[in-house]
Amino acid sequence: MDVMQSYKKWLENFKDDAALVEELNSIADDPKEIEDRFYQELSFGTAGMRGVMGYGTNRMNDYNVRRATAGFAEFLKSSDPDSSKRGVVIGYDSRINSAEYAKQTALVLCARGIKAYLFESLRPVPVLSYAVRHLNCSAGVAITASHNPKAYNGYKVYGEDGAQLGPEAAALVTKAIQETQYKDAVAMPEDEALEKGLLKYIGEDEVDRDYIDMVLSLQVREGLLKKLGSELSIVYTPLHGSGNVPVRRVLREAGIKNVTVVEEQENPDGNFPTVTAPNPEDPAAFELAIPLAEKVGATVIIGTDPDCDRMGLCVRDGSGVYRTLNGNQIAALLLHHILSSLKKSDKLPKNGAACKSIVSTQLAKSICDAYGVSLFDTLTGFKFIGEKIQEFEDNMSHTFLFGFEESYGYLSSTAVRDKDAVNASLLAAEAACACMEKGITLYEQLINIYEEYGYWAEKTISVTLPGKDGQAKIASIMDNLRKNTPEKIGDYEVLALRDYQTGLRKEGEKQTPLGTTPSNVLYFELQGGHWVCVRPSGTEPKIKLYVNTCAKTQDEAQALYDALLEASKQMLK
Repeated sequence: MDVMQSYKKWLENFKDDAALVEELNSIADDPKEIEDRFYQELSFGTAGMRGVMGYGTNRMNDYNVRRATAGFAEFLKSSDPDSSKRGVVIGYDSRINSAEYAKQTALVLCARGIKAYLFESLRPVPVLSYAVRHLNCSAGVAITASHNPKAYNGYKVYGEDGAQLGPEAAALVTKAIQETQYKDAVAMPEDEALEKGLLKYIGEDEVDRDYIDMVLSLQVREGLLKKLGSELSIVYTPLHGSGNVPVRRVLREAGIKNVTVVEEQENPDGNFPTVTAPNPEDPAAFELAIPLAEKVGATVIIGTDPDCDRMGLCVRDGSGVYRTLNGNQIAALLLHHILSSLKKSDKLPKNGAACKSIVSTQLAKSICDAYGVSLFDTLTGFKFIGEKIQEFEDNMSHTFLFGFEESYGYLSSTAVRDKDAVNASLLAAEAACACMEKGITLYEQLINIYEEYGYWAEKTISVTLPGKDGQAKIASIMDNLRKNTPEKIGDYEVLALRDYQTGLRKEGEKQTPLGTTPSNVLYFELQGGHWVCVRPSGTEPKIKLYVNTCAKTQDEAQALYDALLEASKQMLK
């Protein structure tokens, strides 16, 4: 079916929906917009669905949410015979339509005979992940588009382990969705669902209290925050999202009394009026927080995204300047804090393990080696770190200590299987107190880590290529790099190419299996330990370029990075 046929079919099939008819009629003379809305179905990948809100097959809307849920319900009933009784827990963030999409998800599950646990108000993604395991549910659904701009929303699916679905399960869900007709994706009336006991609302503290206690138990310097927490001053911004209550609560209960919230960004608001995108990866997210920190004398600024799975830090250096840290720098600080604290208290397990995505800093390897901790690389996507945690538990091979992605995701718990900004905020506060005890700042501690293990200059560049043409361009770039692999990038010889799509590492004529699930990623190992990686985003119409350089001094690492970045950009043309 071509785009115009699909467009007209929606107008016919949903002619009783006045809002839909009005919106689709408004684009009748815009063939590019019609194409973008109808050239494909909104894909259900390993991160679920995510897209711009609106009507069409390639948009987030009630119809696609209900259809996805109906297909997911059929997958659940075929994969877990007890899923109807165990149920599915559903959470949502502050985005436009999130609460409505969450309720529609719950009521479609009820119509298919599956019990639905629905949070009565917004919650962070890590609380949803925790709740799946805590309530012994068969699965979970989070309505969120994480850090994307306000036009987006999404639908993330979690398995019974509390981690996002892996590729094989996601493929089966996709098949079930494709076999589901929109007309069959019906929602049970709420009153009926409540009367039959199929819908249960989760109120305040039914899960939250246990979750907060779990996060508090993750402190690795016993008593430090009770002792010094009152001396630490923090500015916090939830960026209009779901982190406001749990982050402030966990910091307060841990012993940190001086937490000042950015008032303009405190309340949930899906329009995100103070930022272009509610993303703590973007230094602009701290533009309101830094003047406030200067006013109250805070040494640490914490920011979390709308679903509170990403955490960003801006810290004051020894001269009083506030410096925004990147995700790799934050990870190095938290990893070092955990391992050094456990070592100091003689609690570092002999089989300790950390995990990171393949595109995250190699500085972690040096830190782990120094403490005798194993480091495991995973594909990008925190679900793969979740899989490693489960693997460690199943074969009792390692004790999980910390996992991270350079995209500002961190976890030190096994009770949650996704990145957790509440967990990370508490660890950052504890690390800041540990530094304060030594008379230094977090930034000075970062420099100490670099001095000991080597300097890394690292950054991720994203190029947005929207629509059908953009999708084709991204595919063309990746195809060209595979067929015409560069022998050098800038001044550096390519020593080896890891092609995660084929699952092979190629070094000259030698080929070695990578042993991972296929993924559209190309990783170039360069002379001197530097590396470059290219991959399409799994959640946005972007292609991502990762450039990492290492040296003995900060200036040298930065100079190498600047040159390598310019050379690497040519690969995206």
